[in-house]
Amino acid sequence: MTLRAGVWGVGAWGEKHARIYQALAAQGAGVTFAGVYDRDPERARAAAGAHGGTAFASPEALLDACDVVSVAVPTIAHREAAERALAAGVHVLVEKPMAVTVAEADAMIAAAEQAGRILQVGQVERFNPALRAARPHVREPKFIEGHRLALFQPRSLDIDVVFDLMIHDIDAVLQLVGEAPTQVSAVGVAVLSLNEDIANARLEWANGCVANLTASRVSQERLRRLRFFQSDSYLSVDLFEKTADFVKVDVETVRKLAHHAATVPAGAAPAAVAPAPIASLPGISFGRLPVAEGEPLRLEIEAFLGSIANGGEGAAPAWAGREALRIAESVRDAMKRRAVQWATR
Repeated sequence: MTLRAGVWGVGAWGEKHARIYQALAAQGAGVTFAGVYDRDPERARAAAGAHGGTAFASPEALLDACDVVSVAVPTIAHREAAERALAAGVHVLVEKPMAVTVAEADAMIAAAEQAGRILQVGQVERFNPALRAARPHVREPKFIEGHRLALFQPRSLDIDVVFDLMIHDIDAVLQLVGEAPTQVSAVGVAVLSLNEDIANARLEWANGCVANLTASRVSQERLRRLRFFQSDSYLSVDLFEKTADFVKVDVETVRKLAHHAATVPAGAAPAAVAPAPIASLPGISFGRLPVAEGEPLRLEIEAFLGSIANGGEGAAPAWAGREALRIAESVRDAMKRRAVQWATR
């Protein structure tokens, strides 16, 4: 089964989709690249010139030539583009955030069900090889810490940093914890745009897990890191460098050492202990998980195409994109409440 693929919207991210579809087509991976549509004809022609395919003059022309389409227009236009594609019988991979509101996401899901077509969401960090390597080792985390810092770029300023960047980490922790948080608090500040450019959110679950997530698009450095603290281990996943380190604790050995240290006879001075690296202590081992090669976006698009061709798992399902959006909305609401507190002091 050969699928005809296209891209609707070829800004910085949509052009990456075009590049990957063309590369897959060139390798005979069960897809041909039909081309692109963008409301800026010059940008569409430039993308088609760089990656092949046709620069279509209208969305309808693009959709007539496609079985699948990546929607990479500004977020405010996601719903309209996705619904038009689905109504035309085309399967859709829509970039994150899925929509502006949960209500819009619900309408998109309903449109996919009515059309009998697949709708998936570009939560690309799910396909980061480092996170995929760490995922089997994340078991009942007690505390999760995430930092996603980026340099300022004059794009995606129609949405705040939560919907622009933090939503990646929200989706990751929802997938790994396996349920939605019961409590959300947050703070955010607008620095170089009209929306919040830096934000911190605290998510709490009924099982006691807590996630502390920070996102900034006005940082002086680039950082994408998730850390998981568990009862018997610690995992540090560098999503930018694509590495995953772990510290494993032999709980019984550590308890015995702690018990021995606590049973110093009354009046006796405790023995002096020189500071030591954690990895050198008894009962504690350190290592780096093997991480496979792979570009996350390519892996995501391959999964999307595979789910259509042979019923594979696919990219993030629409309901997961909706849930990440719902929690992102909760974070935004919490930021607004905090802003009201500041204004009334």
